[in-house]
Amino acid sequence: MNITYIIGVVAAFGVMVVGMMQGGEQFLTPDQIMNFVDGASVFITIGCTFAVLIASFPIPTLSSIPKHFAVLMNTKKYDPLSVIEKLVELAQVARKNGLLALEEMGNQESDPFFKQCIMLVVDNNDADQAREIMMNDIEQASARHESAAGMYDKASSVAPAFGMVGTLVGLINMLKGMDIEAGGASSIGTSMGTALITTLYGCVLAHMIFGPIATQLRQRDEEEMLCKLIIVEGIMSIQSGANPKFLREKLLTFLSQKQRGGEGGKKGKE
Repeated sequence: MNITYIIGVVAAFGVMVVGMMQGGEQFLTPDQIMNFVDGASVFITIGCTFAVLIASFPIPTLSSIPKHFAVLMNTKKYDPLSVIEKLVELAQVARKNGLLALEEMGNQESDPFFKQCIMLVVDNNDADQAREIMMNDIEQASARHESAAGMYDKASSVAPAFGMVGTLVGLINMLKGMDIEAGGASSIGTSMGTALITTLYGCVLAHMIFGPIATQLRQRDEEEMLCKLIIVEGIMSIQSGANPKFLREKLLTFLSQKQRGGEGGKKGKE
């Protein structure tokens, strides 16, 4: 589970709420929180933001939103060290029994990309053509991931804009209904506060919800692409008959020194 994401988002909302409660004469009163609750502002900011997303992205991308949350919460899915160890094992089998012996191991592999790469060398495809297929798969996967992250970038950019729209709507209604001679000036403060709440909602959506999601998705993409690049380099080295020990040292160069160092529990720690 992505603990840092949960802690960060919860802490951001917590700090904001505490700051809201300190705005009046008394500290920590529920009434002060209710000053920041407005149904019309929620409707304009959130409703219009999601409406723009629906207008901007196809249904398959929108329907993948639950998957996006599953991806950003799973920080343990991509482990480059375990991938390297699998490749070293494959290299040992290939040197001992030949490339055809990898077919059974490939059929047991749960990762579709890893399995595809193994089968490409088992089928004795040309090395350049096999690499081209693998790299094209990586490029297309990364493009799809960027499209998903771009949806949250779009939401992050339009949410503050609709916050301002809501503010303008509130100000217009306030000015239209203001009658100084009838005592309407006394309600300016309350009306102005209500109008500004939409701007607050837009900033919260952009910087506390959508922004972190886009960043987390790009981090998961980087982790996945690193593992896939290691797989490609490892499989191509196996096809050329690389020594397993040399292969391990070669693939470890994809990782930082801290990730490479240590054994057992120390591996993979930053």
